[in-house]
This record gives sequence, C-alpha cells and structure tokens, in this order.
Amino acid sequence: MSNRADGKLALVTGAAQGLGAAQAALLAREGARVLLTDINESGAKKTAAAICEECGADTAFAIKHDVTDAADWDAAIDAAREKLGGLSVLVNNAGIGVAGNIETCSFEDWRRAFAVNVDSAFLGSQKALGLMKDYQPGSIVNISSIAGLIASDTMPAYNASKAAVWMLSKSVALHCAKQGWDIRCNSVHPTFVDTPILDGIGKRAGIDKEVVMGKLARQIPLGRVGEPNDIAMGVLYLASDESRFMTGAELKLDGGISAM
Repeated sequence: MSNRADGKLALVTGAAQGLGAAQAALLAREGARVLLTDINESGAKKTAAAICEECGADTAFAIKHDVTDAADWDAAIDAAREKLGGLSVLVNNAGIGVAGNIETCSFEDWRRAFAVNVDSAFLGSQKALGLMKDYQPGSIVNISSIAGLIASDTMPAYNASKAAVWMLSKSVALHCAKQGWDIRCNSVHPTFVDTPILDGIGKRAGIDKEVVMGKLARQIPLGRVGEPNDIAMGVLYLASDESRFMTGAELKLDGGISAM
C-alpha cells in the first residue's frame, strides 16, 4: 500500500461485486474509508466485511441502496456523513447491460437502462455535492463504457445511456469549476471486463464462458479481456490528488479498441 487515497472518504455504488467491489477494496488498501452501496445489501455487507478484515475495522461500511431512487440517495449521503464523517469521493459505478437492437429492445428495457445507468449518476452527483463541498479536494468518478463512445447495432439502450453518462460528467465538471470548487468530475470507459455481466452474456446465448471470453478477447488489440482491478486502478488515480488538474475528461481503459 502506498497511501495514494490516504484520508479520502469514498462512496462507491454497485459495490457488492464486480467492478464496484474491486474499486472499493483498492481505495481502502490505499488509505480511504469507504461506504459500499448496492441494491444487493447482503453482497455489499459481505464485501465490506472482507475489506475490514484486510484493512482494519471501520474502514468499510455497507448499506442497501436503490440508485434510481432520490430518497435512497438522500439516505446514502446521510450514511456517508454518519459513517465516514463526510464525503470527498463519489464513484457512480452501478450500471446494467441491456440487450436488443432498435427493433427488439423494449421501451421498458430502454427506460430501465437510463434509470440505472444515467439517473443514478445524475442523482448521485446532485445529492453528493452538498456534502462534498465541505471536504475538498473532491472527485466524482462516473463509470461509463467504451460503448458510450463507440456504437454497436446490437445495444442502442446501452450505447445511448453510457454516452449520456459521458456528457453528464463534462457538465458536472464545468459546473464545479465555475463555482470555484476544487471538485473534479471525470468518466471512465472500460471495454469488456471479466465480471458477472459477461456470465449473463454466455447464459443468454447458451455458450460457455470460456468461448465468450475468447471471442471478446479477439476484438481487443491487447488480446485479453480486462480484469476488475484494471479499472479500479484508473478509478484510484481519479479519486486521488494525483488527478487534481484533470476534469471533464474521459479515461479510456479499453485495451486499444478506440484506437482502431
């Protein structure tokens, strides 16, 4: 541990598993105290307990949190104030993938994608700033996707919602700068990462995960699917004071896909 996040007070959404769990754990290892939130309360508590076992008691806490609900966001910010003693880092990580092309994607799925992927980042940023202003320097990190920059014919809801997160991040960044606050806002754009979302892709297609991983890896110039810690390292940089001159930007962690 090099204490790159020493003294940071961080809230990470969607932290029960996958990317969020990796981000919360790495931030804690680097000196942050972390509040893990997730609709899966038991999973978030299990991950928080593992972090505390590794990094010390009172390092991590967990609450149930529906990121699409404004009242739940009020409760999450209150929990950050109570359990962490403030808030200097918000990682809007919670998100879902939605299948279906423009003809087959239902309007219900379209709206669900925007609720979980976009409304959550809007509400989180809006609700958190009131507390973050008292704990500067601060950083909001929004997990978008390379699919928010590069389109596919098979996932219009995911493409559009993740692109919205990208632009929302820039608007929040400019607002904070105009107010004279030392609070940055940036977006992270991963490619395929080995998380439970990939498990779902294989199950829906009736294909073994190993086959899915091979197909995806062949699309990436570096020749492999990402690991959760690959993304967590980028989040750590944006959460730390190392990135204090970076705002309104996008961090592509895509194995080179966007270079093609």
